[in-house]
Amino acid sequence: MAFKLTIIGAGSLTFARTLFSDIMHVPELRGLEVSFTDISQQNLDMVTQLCQRDLEANGIPTKIHATTDRREALRGARYIVNCVRIGGLEAFETDIDIPLKYGVDQCVGDTLCIGGIMYGQRGIAALLDFCKDIREVAEPGALLLNYSNPMAMLTWACIKYGGVRTIGLCHGEIHGEMQIAKVLGFKDRHELDIICAGLNHQTWYLSVKHNGEELRDKLLEGFEKHETFRQTEKVRIDVLRRFGRYSTESNGHLSEYVAWYRKRPDEIEKWIDLSSWINGETGGYLRETRENRNWFETEFPKLLAEPPKDYTNGERSSEHGSYIIEALETGRTYRGHFNVMNSGTITNLPDECIVEVPCYVDGNGISVPKVGDLPLGCAAVCSQSAWVQRLAVEAAVSGDAELLKQAALMDPLTGAVCNPPEIWQMVDEMLIAQAEWLPQYREVIEAAKARFAQGNLIPTREGYRGAVRQRVKTAEEVSAERREREERHKKE
Repeated sequence: MAFKLTIIGAGSLTFARTLFSDIMHVPELRGLEVSFTDISQQNLDMVTQLCQRDLEANGIPTKIHATTDRREALRGARYIVNCVRIGGLEAFETDIDIPLKYGVDQCVGDTLCIGGIMYGQRGIAALLDFCKDIREVAEPGALLLNYSNPMAMLTWACIKYGGVRTIGLCHGEIHGEMQIAKVLGFKDRHELDIICAGLNHQTWYLSVKHNGEELRDKLLEGFEKHETFRQTEKVRIDVLRRFGRYSTESNGHLSEYVAWYRKRPDEIEKWIDLSSWINGETGGYLRETRENRNWFETEFPKLLAEPPKDYTNGERSSEHGSYIIEALETGRTYRGHFNVMNSGTITNLPDECIVEVPCYVDGNGISVPKVGDLPLGCAAVCSQSAWVQRLAVEAAVSGDAELLKQAALMDPLTGAVCNPPEIWQMVDEMLIAQAEWLPQYREVIEAAKARFAQGNLIPTREGYRGAVRQRVKTAEEVSAERREREERHKKE
Protein backbone atom coordinates (compact mmCIF):
# COMPACT_ATOMS: atom_id res chain seq x y z
CA MET A 1 0.00 0.00 0.00
CA ALA A 2 1.41 3.35 -1.00
CA PHE A 3 0.73 6.29 1.31
CA LYS A 4 2.75 8.67 3.42
CA LEU A 5 3.18 8.74 7.20
CA THR A 6 4.75 11.69 9.02
CA ILE A 7 5.84 11.68 12.67
CA ILE A 8 6.19 15.12 14.27
CA GLY A 9 8.42 14.96 17.32
CA ALA A 10 10.25 11.92 15.95
CA GLY A 11 13.27 12.75 18.12
CA SER A 12 11.44 10.96 20.94
CA LEU A 13 13.63 7.87 20.98
CA THR A 14 11.52 5.27 22.73
CA PHE A 15 8.06 6.34 21.58
CA ALA A 16 8.78 7.14 17.93
CA ARG A 17 10.77 3.97 17.41
CA THR A 18 8.08 1.86 19.13
CA LEU A 19 5.28 3.34 17.04
CA PHE A 20 7.21 2.95 13.81
CA SER A 21 8.05 -0.65 14.71
CA ASP A 22 4.34 -1.32 15.40
CA ILE A 23 3.43 -0.11 11.91
CA MET A 24 6.17 -2.20 10.30
CA HIS A 25 4.78 -5.32 11.98
CA VAL A 26 1.87 -5.09 9.49
CA PRO A 27 3.11 -6.55 6.17
CA GLU A 28 0.59 -4.56 4.09
CA LEU A 29 1.95 -1.27 5.44
CA ARG A 30 5.61 -1.81 4.64
CA GLY A 31 5.44 -0.02 1.31
CA LEU A 32 4.65 3.34 2.87
CA GLU A 33 6.60 6.56 2.46
CA VAL A 34 7.74 7.94 5.81
CA SER A 35 9.04 11.29 7.07
CA PHE A 36 10.41 12.04 10.50
CA THR A 37 10.59 15.65 11.69
CA ASP A 38 11.81 17.27 14.90
CA ILE A 39 13.34 20.57 16.01
CA SER A 40 16.41 18.71 17.35
CA GLN A 41 18.66 17.60 14.53
CA GLN A 42 20.75 15.51 16.93
CA ASN A 43 17.81 13.53 18.34
CA LEU A 44 16.28 13.19 14.89
CA ASP A 45 19.51 11.74 13.50
CA MET A 46 19.79 9.22 16.34
CA VAL A 47 16.22 7.94 16.03
CA THR A 48 16.40 7.82 12.23
CA GLN A 49 19.64 5.86 12.38
CA LEU A 50 18.09 3.25 14.67
CA CYS A 51 14.85 2.93 12.67
CA GLN A 52 16.62 2.81 9.31
CA ARG A 53 18.87 0.06 10.62
CA ASP A 54 15.77 -1.86 11.77
CA LEU A 55 14.25 -1.53 8.29
CA GLU A 56 17.36 -2.79 6.55
CA ALA A 57 17.73 -5.73 8.94
CA ASN A 58 14.18 -6.79 8.06
CA GLY A 59 14.77 -6.47 4.32
CA ILE A 60 12.39 -3.54 3.88
CA PRO A 61 13.55 -1.09 1.17
CA THR A 62 11.81 1.98 2.68
CA LYS A 63 14.09 4.96 3.23
CA ILE A 64 13.15 7.32 6.05
CA HIS A 65 13.14 10.97 5.07
CA ALA A 66 14.29 12.93 8.13
CA THR A 67 14.11 16.72 8.17
CA THR A 68 13.74 19.65 10.54
CA ASP A 69 11.53 21.30 7.89
CA ARG A 70 8.08 20.36 9.18
CA ARG A 71 6.20 21.60 6.12
CA GLU A 72 8.39 19.51 3.84
CA ALA A 73 7.82 16.46 6.05
CA LEU A 74 4.04 16.94 5.94
CA ARG A 75 3.76 17.30 2.17
CA GLY A 76 1.42 14.62 0.83
CA ALA A 77 1.00 12.83 4.19
CA ARG A 78 -2.16 10.75 4.75
CA TYR A 79 -1.42 10.10 8.44
CA ILE A 80 0.35 12.43 10.84
CA VAL A 81 1.43 11.35 14.31
CA ASN A 82 2.08 14.14 16.79
CA CYS A 83 4.17 13.41 19.89
CA VAL A 84 5.81 16.76 20.66
CA ARG A 85 6.48 18.36 24.05
CA ILE A 86 6.48 22.11 23.44
CA GLY A 87 9.09 23.89 25.52
CA GLY A 88 10.78 20.64 26.44
CA LEU A 89 12.30 20.15 29.85
CA GLU A 90 12.98 23.86 30.36
CA ALA A 91 9.31 24.83 30.19
CA PHE A 92 8.19 21.71 32.04
CA GLU A 93 10.31 22.72 35.04
CA THR A 94 8.36 25.97 35.34
CA ASP A 95 5.05 24.05 35.16
CA ILE A 96 6.07 22.26 38.37
CA ASP A 97 8.42 24.58 40.25
CA ILE A 98 6.56 27.90 40.04
CA PRO A 99 3.25 26.45 41.33
CA LEU A 100 5.14 24.86 44.24
CA LYS A 101 6.01 28.37 45.43
CA TYR A 102 2.26 28.96 45.77
CA GLY A 103 1.61 25.60 47.44
CA VAL A 104 0.31 23.67 44.40
CA ASP A 105 2.01 20.27 44.61
CA GLN A 106 1.68 18.30 41.35
CA CYS A 107 2.92 14.86 40.41
CA VAL A 108 2.66 15.15 36.61
CA GLY A 109 1.31 18.55 35.54
CA ASP A 110 0.53 17.62 31.93
CA THR A 111 -3.26 17.31 31.74
CA LEU A 112 -5.10 19.44 34.28
CA CYS A 113 -4.11 21.56 37.28
CA ILE A 114 -2.08 24.71 36.61
CA GLY A 115 0.79 22.80 34.98
CA GLY A 116 -1.51 21.12 32.48
CA ILE A 117 -3.29 24.40 31.73
CA MET A 118 0.00 26.16 30.92
CA TYR A 119 1.29 23.17 28.97
CA GLY A 120 -1.88 23.45 26.89
CA GLN A 121 -1.21 27.11 26.15
CA ARG A 122 2.16 26.21 24.65
CA GLY A 123 0.90 23.14 22.82
CA ILE A 124 -2.15 24.76 21.24
CA ALA A 125 -0.09 27.65 19.86
CA ALA A 126 2.20 25.13 18.14
CA LEU A 127 -0.44 22.64 17.00
CA LEU A 128 -2.49 25.29 15.26
CA ASP A 129 0.63 25.98 13.19
CA PHE A 130 0.92 22.25 12.49
CA CYS A 131 -2.73 22.20 11.40
CA LYS A 132 -2.19 25.10 9.00
CA ASP A 133 0.60 23.16 7.30
CA ILE A 134 -1.52 19.97 7.23
CA ARG A 135 -4.43 21.79 5.58
CA GLU A 136 -2.15 23.33 2.98
CA VAL A 137 0.28 20.57 2.02
CA ALA A 138 -0.87 17.18 3.37
CA GLU A 139 -3.18 14.79 1.51
CA PRO A 140 -6.79 16.09 1.56
CA GLY A 141 -8.64 14.61 4.53
CA ALA A 142 -5.42 13.64 6.28
CA LEU A 143 -5.83 12.19 9.78
CA LEU A 144 -3.89 13.62 12.72
CA LEU A 145 -3.20 11.10 15.49
CA ASN A 146 -2.39 13.21 18.53
CA TYR A 147 -0.39 11.61 21.34
CA SER A 148 0.67 14.85 23.03
CA ASN A 149 -0.75 16.12 26.31
CA PRO A 150 -2.84 17.79 27.49
CA MET A 151 -4.73 15.38 25.26
CA ALA A 152 -8.23 16.84 25.51
CA MET A 153 -7.17 20.48 25.13
CA LEU A 154 -4.90 19.89 22.12
CA THR A 155 -7.37 17.60 20.34
CA TRP A 156 -10.19 20.10 21.00
CA ALA A 157 -8.18 22.97 19.50
CA CYS A 158 -7.14 20.96 16.43
CA ILE A 159 -10.73 19.94 15.67
CA LYS A 160 -12.46 23.25 16.43
CA TYR A 161 -9.85 25.77 15.31
CA GLY A 162 -7.26 23.76 13.35
CA GLY A 163 -9.69 22.42 10.77
CA VAL A 164 -7.97 19.02 10.74
CA ARG A 165 -9.53 15.61 11.30
CA THR A 166 -8.01 14.61 14.65
CA ILE A 167 -8.14 11.65 17.02
CA GLY A 168 -6.49 11.78 20.45
CA LEU A 169 -4.76 8.58 21.60
CA CYS A 170 -3.68 7.52 25.09
CA HIS A 171 -2.65 4.21 26.67
CA GLY A 172 -3.83 4.96 30.24
CA GLU A 173 -7.06 3.06 29.76
CA ILE A 174 -5.14 -0.03 28.59
CA HIS A 175 -2.97 -0.05 31.72
CA GLY A 176 -6.09 0.11 33.88
CA GLU A 177 -7.52 -2.89 32.04
CA MET A 178 -4.37 -4.82 32.94
CA GLN A 179 -4.84 -3.95 36.60
CA ILE A 180 -8.50 -4.98 36.55
CA ALA A 181 -7.61 -8.33 34.99
CA LYS A 182 -5.08 -8.96 37.77
CA VAL A 183 -7.41 -8.16 40.68
CA LEU A 184 -10.14 -10.33 39.16
CA GLY A 185 -7.75 -13.24 38.63
CA PHE A 186 -7.44 -13.20 34.83
CA LYS A 187 -4.12 -13.61 33.03
CA ASP A 188 -5.01 -11.40 30.06
CA ARG A 189 -7.11 -8.23 29.80
CA HIS A 190 -8.50 -9.53 26.51
CA GLU A 191 -10.47 -12.16 28.45
CA LEU A 192 -12.68 -9.30 29.66
CA ASP A 193 -15.17 -7.13 27.78
CA ILE A 194 -14.54 -3.65 29.18
CA ILE A 195 -16.30 -0.36 28.46
CA CYS A 196 -14.98 2.89 29.82
CA ALA A 197 -15.94 6.46 29.09
CA GLY A 198 -15.27 9.97 30.36
CA LEU A 199 -12.48 12.47 29.72
CA ASN A 200 -8.89 11.60 28.95
CA HIS A 201 -7.08 10.68 32.18
CA GLN A 202 -10.47 10.89 33.90
CA THR A 203 -12.26 8.00 32.26
CA TRP A 204 -14.40 5.53 34.20
CA TYR A 205 -14.70 1.75 33.81
CA LEU A 206 -18.45 1.50 33.37
CA SER A 207 -18.67 -2.20 32.63
CA VAL A 208 -16.34 -5.17 33.18
CA LYS A 209 -17.77 -8.42 31.86
CA HIS A 210 -16.55 -11.97 31.44
CA ASN A 211 -18.70 -14.27 29.29
CA GLY A 212 -21.58 -11.84 29.76
CA GLU A 213 -21.32 -11.69 33.57
CA GLU A 214 -20.88 -8.18 35.03
CA LEU A 215 -17.92 -8.12 37.46
CA ARG A 216 -17.70 -4.39 38.18
CA ASP A 217 -19.00 -4.73 41.73
CA LYS A 218 -16.11 -7.05 42.59
CA LEU A 219 -13.47 -4.42 41.84
CA LEU A 220 -13.39 -2.61 45.19
CA GLU A 221 -12.82 -5.79 47.18
CA GLY A 222 -10.27 -6.95 44.62
CA PHE A 223 -8.22 -3.77 44.77
CA GLU A 224 -8.43 -3.50 48.56
CA LYS A 225 -7.07 -7.03 48.93
CA HIS A 226 -4.41 -6.83 46.20
CA GLU A 227 -0.98 -6.86 47.84
CA THR A 228 0.51 -4.21 45.52
CA PHE A 229 -2.40 -2.04 44.40
CA ARG A 230 -3.73 -1.41 47.90
CA GLN A 231 -0.44 0.42 48.51
CA THR A 232 0.18 2.05 45.12
CA GLU A 233 -3.39 3.06 44.14
CA LYS A 234 -4.81 4.58 47.34
CA VAL A 235 -6.38 7.58 45.58
CA ARG A 236 -7.97 5.45 42.87
CA ILE A 237 -9.33 3.00 45.43
CA ASP A 238 -10.77 5.85 47.50
CA VAL A 239 -12.45 7.33 44.41
CA LEU A 240 -13.79 3.85 43.54
CA ARG A 241 -15.15 3.54 47.07
CA ARG A 242 -16.92 6.92 46.93
CA PHE A 243 -18.04 7.07 43.27
CA GLY A 244 -18.57 3.40 42.50
CA ARG A 245 -16.36 3.33 39.40
CA TYR A 246 -12.63 2.74 38.95
CA SER A 247 -10.72 5.53 37.20
CA THR A 248 -8.45 4.79 34.27
CA GLU A 249 -5.61 7.01 35.33
CA SER A 250 -2.67 6.40 37.65
CA ASN A 251 -2.66 7.34 41.32
CA GLY A 252 -0.36 10.31 40.70
CA HIS A 253 -2.35 11.63 37.77
CA LEU A 254 -5.74 11.28 39.47
CA SER A 255 -4.52 12.86 42.71
CA GLU A 256 -3.94 16.22 40.99
CA TYR A 257 -7.18 16.31 38.96
CA VAL A 258 -9.45 16.59 41.98
CA ALA A 259 -9.43 18.88 45.01
CA TRP A 260 -9.15 16.36 47.81
CA TYR A 261 -5.78 14.56 48.00
CA ARG A 262 -2.97 17.08 47.48
CA LYS A 263 -4.24 20.33 49.01
CA ARG A 264 -2.63 19.78 52.45
CA PRO A 265 1.13 19.07 52.34
CA ASP A 266 1.07 17.09 55.58
CA GLU A 267 -1.52 14.69 54.10
CA ILE A 268 -0.06 14.06 50.64
CA GLU A 269 2.22 11.24 51.73
CA LYS A 270 -0.79 9.41 53.14
CA TRP A 271 -2.30 9.09 49.65
CA ILE A 272 0.74 8.24 47.55
CA ASP A 273 3.44 5.60 47.25
CA LEU A 274 7.09 6.23 46.43
CA SER A 275 7.93 2.90 44.79
CA SER A 276 7.36 4.60 41.42
CA TRP A 277 6.99 8.25 40.40
CA ILE A 278 3.60 7.56 38.81
CA ASN A 279 2.11 6.76 42.21
CA GLY A 280 2.15 10.42 43.28
CA GLU A 281 5.66 11.71 43.95
CA THR A 282 6.03 15.52 43.87
CA GLY A 283 7.26 16.43 40.38
CA GLY A 284 7.61 12.73 39.67
CA TYR A 285 7.20 12.93 35.91
CA LEU A 286 9.61 15.85 35.75
CA ARG A 287 12.23 13.73 37.51
CA GLU A 288 11.51 10.84 35.14
CA THR A 289 11.86 13.16 32.15
CA ARG A 290 15.18 14.52 33.40
CA GLU A 291 16.52 11.03 33.95
CA ASN A 292 15.37 9.83 30.53
CA ARG A 293 17.04 12.77 28.84
CA ASN A 294 20.31 11.89 30.53
CA TRP A 295 19.78 8.21 29.73
CA PHE A 296 19.13 9.01 26.06
CA GLU A 297 22.40 10.91 25.77
CA THR A 298 24.51 8.16 27.31
CA GLU A 299 22.63 5.06 26.18
CA PHE A 300 22.35 5.66 22.42
CA PRO A 301 25.67 3.93 21.56
CA LYS A 302 24.55 0.88 23.57
CA LEU A 303 21.22 0.77 21.74
CA LEU A 304 23.05 0.95 18.44
CA ALA A 305 25.18 -2.00 19.50
CA GLU A 306 22.11 -4.13 20.29
CA PRO A 307 20.46 -6.33 17.62
CA PRO A 308 17.94 -4.51 15.37
CA LYS A 309 14.22 -4.94 16.00
CA ASP A 310 12.63 -7.98 14.38
CA TYR A 311 9.37 -7.01 12.65
CA THR A 312 8.26 -10.65 12.34
CA ASN A 313 8.34 -11.66 16.00
CA GLY A 314 4.89 -10.35 16.88
CA GLU A 315 6.15 -8.03 19.62
CA ARG A 316 3.81 -5.18 18.82
CA SER A 317 2.93 -2.67 21.51
CA SER A 318 -0.61 -1.90 22.67
CA GLU A 319 -0.48 1.71 21.38
CA HIS A 320 -3.58 2.41 19.27
CA GLY A 321 -1.90 4.22 16.36
CA SER A 322 -0.70 1.32 14.24
CA TYR A 323 -3.97 -0.59 14.69
CA ILE A 324 -6.00 2.42 13.52
CA ILE A 325 -3.88 2.83 10.39
CA GLU A 326 -4.04 -0.93 9.76
CA ALA A 327 -7.83 -0.97 10.11
CA LEU A 328 -8.37 2.01 7.83
CA GLU A 329 -6.02 0.69 5.16
CA THR A 330 -6.82 -3.05 5.23
CA GLY A 331 -10.44 -3.07 6.43
CA ARG A 332 -9.68 -5.20 9.49
CA THR A 333 -11.76 -4.19 12.49
CA TYR A 334 -10.16 -2.63 15.56
CA ARG A 335 -11.82 -1.54 18.77
CA GLY A 336 -10.18 0.95 21.12
CA HIS A 337 -10.91 3.92 23.35
CA PHE A 338 -10.15 7.20 21.53
CA ASN A 339 -10.51 10.91 22.23
CA VAL A 340 -13.16 12.54 20.02
CA MET A 341 -15.53 15.51 20.12
CA ASN A 342 -18.47 14.47 22.29
CA SER A 343 -21.39 15.51 20.05
CA GLY A 344 -23.91 13.60 22.16
CA THR A 345 -21.83 10.46 22.73
CA ILE A 346 -21.90 10.94 26.53
CA THR A 347 -25.30 12.50 27.05
CA ASN A 348 -24.70 14.22 30.40
CA LEU A 349 -21.47 15.97 29.37
CA PRO A 350 -21.34 19.07 27.14
CA ASP A 351 -21.63 18.36 23.41
CA GLU A 352 -18.55 20.49 22.84
CA CYS A 353 -15.88 18.75 24.83
CA ILE A 354 -13.40 15.99 24.08
CA VAL A 355 -14.41 12.63 25.49
CA GLU A 356 -12.56 9.32 25.63
CA VAL A 357 -14.98 6.60 24.55
CA PRO A 358 -15.13 3.17 22.83
CA CYS A 359 -14.69 3.43 19.05
CA TYR A 360 -14.55 1.00 16.14
CA VAL A 361 -12.32 1.33 13.08
CA ASP A 362 -12.48 -0.52 9.75
CA GLY A 363 -12.30 0.27 6.05
CA ASN A 364 -15.36 2.50 6.36
CA GLY A 365 -13.71 4.82 8.86
CA ILE A 366 -13.96 5.50 12.60
CA SER A 367 -17.33 4.84 14.26
CA VAL A 368 -18.27 6.32 17.64
CA PRO A 369 -21.17 4.49 19.35
CA LYS A 370 -23.42 6.37 21.78
CA VAL A 371 -22.49 5.76 25.44
CA GLY A 372 -25.39 7.54 27.16
CA ASP A 373 -25.20 8.99 30.67
CA LEU A 374 -22.26 8.57 33.00
CA PRO A 375 -23.15 7.87 36.63
CA LEU A 376 -24.10 11.26 38.07
CA GLY A 377 -21.12 11.65 40.40
CA CYS A 378 -18.67 10.66 37.66
CA ALA A 379 -20.31 13.14 35.29
CA ALA A 380 -19.99 15.89 37.91
CA VAL A 381 -16.25 15.29 38.26
CA CYS A 382 -15.79 15.30 34.47
CA SER A 383 -18.00 18.35 33.94
CA GLN A 384 -15.80 20.52 36.15
CA SER A 385 -12.71 19.39 34.25
CA ALA A 386 -14.38 19.93 30.88
CA TRP A 387 -15.10 23.56 31.74
CA VAL A 388 -11.52 24.12 32.86
CA GLN A 389 -10.38 22.65 29.53
CA ARG A 390 -12.80 24.81 27.55
CA LEU A 391 -11.63 28.00 29.27
CA ALA A 392 -8.01 26.99 28.67
CA VAL A 393 -8.59 26.21 24.98
CA GLU A 394 -10.36 29.49 24.32
CA ALA A 395 -7.64 31.36 26.22
CA ALA A 396 -4.87 29.71 24.20
CA VAL A 397 -6.52 30.42 20.86
CA SER A 398 -7.32 34.07 21.61
CA GLY A 399 -4.42 34.96 23.92
CA ASP A 400 -6.94 36.05 26.56
CA ALA A 401 -5.21 36.14 29.96
CA GLU A 402 -8.47 36.67 31.84
CA LEU A 403 -9.87 33.39 30.50
CA LEU A 404 -6.56 31.72 31.32
CA LYS A 405 -6.71 32.91 34.92
CA GLN A 406 -10.35 31.87 35.18
CA ALA A 407 -9.35 28.38 34.00
CA ALA A 408 -6.76 28.22 36.79
CA LEU A 409 -9.28 29.54 39.32
CA MET A 410 -11.83 26.88 38.32
CA ASP A 411 -9.26 24.07 38.37
CA PRO A 412 -10.11 21.79 41.33
CA LEU A 413 -6.67 21.48 42.96
CA THR A 414 -5.37 24.96 42.08
CA GLY A 415 -8.55 26.54 43.43
CA ALA A 416 -8.44 24.40 46.58
CA VAL A 417 -4.91 25.59 47.42
CA CYS A 418 -4.76 29.20 46.18
CA ASN A 419 -6.99 32.26 46.56
CA PRO A 420 -7.79 34.46 43.51
CA PRO A 421 -4.98 37.05 44.03
CA GLU A 422 -2.43 34.24 44.35
CA ILE A 423 -3.70 32.60 41.16
CA TRP A 424 -3.57 35.88 39.24
CA GLN A 425 0.04 36.44 40.33
CA MET A 426 1.07 32.83 39.72
CA VAL A 427 -0.29 32.86 36.16
CA ASP A 428 1.52 36.15 35.49
CA GLU A 429 4.76 34.62 36.75
CA MET A 430 4.31 31.54 34.57
CA LEU A 431 3.49 33.63 31.50
CA ILE A 432 6.70 35.59 32.01
CA ALA A 433 8.76 32.41 32.50
CA GLN A 434 7.27 30.74 29.40
CA ALA A 435 7.20 33.78 27.11
CA GLU A 436 9.41 32.06 24.52
CA TRP A 437 6.66 29.52 23.73
CA LEU A 438 3.59 31.76 24.08
CA PRO A 439 3.48 34.11 21.06
CA GLN A 440 -0.27 34.68 21.50
CA TYR A 441 0.36 36.36 24.88
CA ARG A 442 3.10 38.78 23.82
CA GLU A 443 1.32 41.98 24.92
CA VAL A 444 -0.11 40.36 28.03
CA ILE A 445 3.35 39.21 29.10
CA GLU A 446 4.76 42.73 28.79
CA ALA A 447 1.98 43.97 31.09
CA ALA A 448 2.73 41.16 33.55
CA LYS A 449 6.42 42.10 33.58
CA ALA A 450 5.45 45.68 34.38
CA ARG A 451 3.31 44.51 37.32
CA PHE A 452 6.15 42.39 38.69
CA ALA A 453 8.58 45.28 38.32
CA GLN A 454 6.39 47.40 40.59
CA GLY A 455 6.96 45.05 43.53
CA ASN A 456 4.36 44.67 46.30
CA LEU A 457 3.98 41.01 45.35
CA ILE A 458 2.29 38.34 47.42
CA PRO A 459 5.01 36.45 49.36
CA THR A 460 5.74 32.93 48.09
CA ARG A 461 7.69 29.93 49.34
CA GLU A 462 10.92 30.35 47.37
CA GLY A 463 12.84 27.12 46.99
CA TYR A 464 10.03 24.92 48.33
CA ARG A 465 10.49 21.42 46.89
CA GLY A 466 7.10 19.95 47.75
CA ALA A 467 5.84 17.33 50.16
CA VAL A 468 7.48 14.25 48.61
CA ARG A 469 10.26 15.23 46.17
CA GLN A 470 12.88 12.64 45.22
CA ARG A 471 16.47 12.92 44.00
CA VAL A 472 17.18 12.81 40.25
CA LYS A 473 19.14 9.64 39.47
CA THR A 474 22.29 9.63 37.36
CA ALA A 475 22.32 8.19 33.85
CA GLU A 476 24.31 5.23 35.16
CA GLU A 477 21.72 4.50 37.84
CA VAL A 478 18.88 4.72 35.34
CA SER A 479 20.70 2.43 32.91
CA ALA A 480 21.29 -0.15 35.65
CA GLU A 481 17.63 -0.04 36.69
CA ARG A 482 16.44 -0.50 33.10
CA ARG A 483 18.66 -3.50 32.55
CA GLU A 484 17.53 -5.03 35.83
CA ARG A 485 13.89 -4.63 34.73
CA GLU A 486 14.67 -6.18 31.35
CA GLU A 487 16.30 -9.19 32.99
CA ARG A 488 13.35 -9.58 35.37
CA HIS A 489 10.92 -9.34 32.42
CA LYS A 490 12.80 -12.07 30.55
CA LYS A 491 12.58 -14.39 33.56
CA GLU A 492 8.84 -13.74 33.92
